[in-house]
Amino acid sequence: MVRRPEDMNAFEFVVLSALRAVQLQRGCTPRVAQSPKMAVTAQQEVAERKVLAAPATAEPVAAAEPIAAASD
Repeated sequence: MVRRPEDMNAFEFVVLSALRAVQLQRGCTPRVAQSPKMAVTAQQEVAERKVLAAPATAEPVAAAEPIAAASD
């Protein structure tokens, strides 16, 4: 069982580990000793701070412009 860091909440740990497990499944190089299970390897990387969350962007995503109705 991999213990999450004390200063990281459980939700952040699970989401970050899941995203990293997908990367490992696609062929990324592990940053810790590889476990037979990708999820465990991903959790170990997050717990050891080998993988960090990307910072949030300062600019909000612009909403798409409404599509004008075509008039015949």
